[in-house]
Amino acid sequence: MSRLAQTHGLTDVQREILSTVRDFVDKEIIPVATELEHRDEYPQDIVDGLKELGLFGLMIPEEYGGLGESLLTYALCVEEIARGWMSVSGIINTHFIVAYMLKQHGTQEQKDHFLPRMAAGDIRGAFSMSEPALGSDVSAISSKAVRDGEEYVLNGQKMWLTNGGTSSLVAVLVKSDEGHPEGTAPHKSMTTFLVEKEPGFGEVRPGLTIPGKIDKMGYKGVDTTELIMDGLRIPANRVLGGVTGRGFYQMMDGVEVGRVNVAARGCGVAQRAFELGVRYAQQRHTFGKQIAQHQAIQFKLAEMATKVEAAHAMMVNAARKKDSGERNDLEAGMAKYLASEYCKEVVEDAFRIHGGYGFSKEYEIERLYREAPMLLIGEGTAEIQKMIIGRRLLEEYRFQG
Repeated sequence: MSRLAQTHGLTDVQREILSTVRDFVDKEIIPVATELEHRDEYPQDIVDGLKELGLFGLMIPEEYGGLGESLLTYALCVEEIARGWMSVSGIINTHFIVAYMLKQHGTQEQKDHFLPRMAAGDIRGAFSMSEPALGSDVSAISSKAVRDGEEYVLNGQKMWLTNGGTSSLVAVLVKSDEGHPEGTAPHKSMTTFLVEKEPGFGEVRPGLTIPGKIDKMGYKGVDTTELIMDGLRIPANRVLGGVTGRGFYQMMDGVEVGRVNVAARGCGVAQRAFELGVRYAQQRHTFGKQIAQHQAIQFKLAEMATKVEAAHAMMVNAARKKDSGERNDLEAGMAKYLASEYCKEVVEDAFRIHGGYGFSKEYEIERLYREAPMLLIGEGTAEIQKMIIGRRLLEEYRFQG
């Protein structure tokens, strides 16, 4: 039998890229992931290796020094990386979203300035929407930008920045009232600013502070932070696209492809959980035989493998739809919703197969069990995905009565 979650119709170049990434994951990530995760240590050597492979520029056009690959290729690479350690895929994901937003919405000057260095991995990206007082309600953003001559002054507090400390470029969504009179719909008065900063913690540029890493249950290694703006001055030419009021749409476009990425991460973690479960089931013996020979365990393995296959197929479909230039919010929402829910279930079944040993930090499944819940929240909760899916279905199946 072939390995689970195979993708048909790939080019020779795509297969070669995936083979290279898979070898890197098996040799450089899986052997050290659990140890680094338990120490909450940033995987610098792994990140340097990904930089050498060119993955930071995977989807950046060749004219800017990238590989110019498709979203599908990128998602399949993320799936492989998440199979090794989900935190590493998070480092790549936020960088990719910012590069994608620049490619799609940036001015020519912004593309020329940032994309070549992002493709080389010399600039690492992060993006910021959420705030302490809001969750899924992006319209409740209170951070604000006020025009002052040829600059904007930004004030406010942002939350849950992946790569907040290690990044050198952050796409920040704030409200901007310039040209948007009172009463304007909230989503039409938001602007994305491209904020350059020094990597690290503390005051990383005048008016901008990254307080430190947030201590998390899982998803360790990668830094997750707050961002505090207090009189942060940004030149007007660092408004993404050069025009205010388009930030919400720009961010949603980025999050849409980010949802494909989160679906890919769910697929990768679920694949690894299945691998661990099916291997342990053939090593552990009870009542005189492998536990894999017990019907109850075989049922679990069958359900796990089916979920891995289904989530992978839906993720691939969503990526291909986006690559075709078509609207894919329905497919991306479905893929993110299904893959994250199935990932949680597959990981829990693998945990149950391990029995008491699954509770031990010596076994890799313990790490996966703490990592899977983040996927239920990242890039929109299950409830948000269902709202998106429901609304799109009503558009497609509108009753003409």
